[in-house]
Amino acid sequence: MDTPTNISLSSSIPISDSLEYKTVSVFLVLLVCGVGIIGNVMVVLVVFTTRHMRTPTNCYLVSLAIADLTVLVAAGLPNVSDSLTGTWIFGQAGCLGITYLQYLGINVSSCSITAFTVERYIAICHPMKAQTVCTVSRAKRIIAGVWIFTCVYCMLWLFLVDIQVGPDGHVQCGYRVKRELYLPIYLIDFAIFYVIPLLLAIVLYALIARILYLSPLPHQPDTSATTLRRSCRDTSEAARPGRQGRPKSALSSRKQVTKMLAVVVILFALLWMPYRTLVLINSFVSTPYLNAWFLLFCRTCIYANSAINPVIYNAMSQKFRLAFRGLYSCQRLEGNQRTQSAIQSGFVEKYKSIKEKI
Repeated sequence: MDTPTNISLSSSIPISDSLEYKTVSVFLVLLVCGVGIIGNVMVVLVVFTTRHMRTPTNCYLVSLAIADLTVLVAAGLPNVSDSLTGTWIFGQAGCLGITYLQYLGINVSSCSITAFTVERYIAICHPMKAQTVCTVSRAKRIIAGVWIFTCVYCMLWLFLVDIQVGPDGHVQCGYRVKRELYLPIYLIDFAIFYVIPLLLAIVLYALIARILYLSPLPHQPDTSATTLRRSCRDTSEAARPGRQGRPKSALSSRKQVTKMLAVVVILFALLWMPYRTLVLINSFVSTPYLNAWFLLFCRTCIYANSAINPVIYNAMSQKFRLAFRGLYSCQRLEGNQRTQSAIQSGFVEKYKSIKEKI
């Protein structure tokens, strides 16, 4: 029986049954997935609840965050049960559904990165065209198209995996047909969702860097950008009373956003490289390389890629940093208001009871 390479599954090598492996595996997966789930949920919340954060670029970042959440939930969390029990416990429906969601999240994240890279290129290198092309409504339509296309494309996996039971009774979610027949699929996935996006990103970010660092930005009256900077300035001043907030220039703001998105792309390339390379090599060799510790390293890199993006936004974007703080402050304020309301209602009830006795 061929051993599957789905990212949620463990190796059948005996070392994966050791207490040391299970402890390290469960700890790493829970830590990375926990941080990633909280961070990506916060990204979605701040963009939906903060008006000045609803920009075309942030719409693509929300799509990326939802895709990363899908990867963490569909790939990371099942890995915990698989490491603890050493067998597949979710049945045939779980095998099909979880595998489908894994590849859906992976492919949508790649498409979202490509989309915001193209959006940044148009916004910076073709500012006049960006006035009509780089809009929130267009970004929403593109995101909807990406998700529809990827949902249809990933349906292929519903016919390629199934439950398999080994001679020792070990249950796995594995290949339905021979491993050699999956080579074209893996090559297409590798090209469409890894190689082509990275090559496109290299070219476009090189052109963006030439405009930002070697050529002056053409002057463009942009009232929406002025309004956005004023809104960010007001938010900054509200967050730091007593300080005079000074809005950044358009050039400085664009450099900051572009650097942040470039870091997202670079980490995507680096953290996905071990797994993509392993799958590609195993598709050609007669005996696949399935060392348990290396598979754990590959999976941890994938989960880390889905978890690290909110950390990058917080570290490199002042707007996201202030929005995260604002979300936290609103939650604390809401909690305090609920507490005060409960106390006040308690006093009212107590006063009424005393009055009735009198």
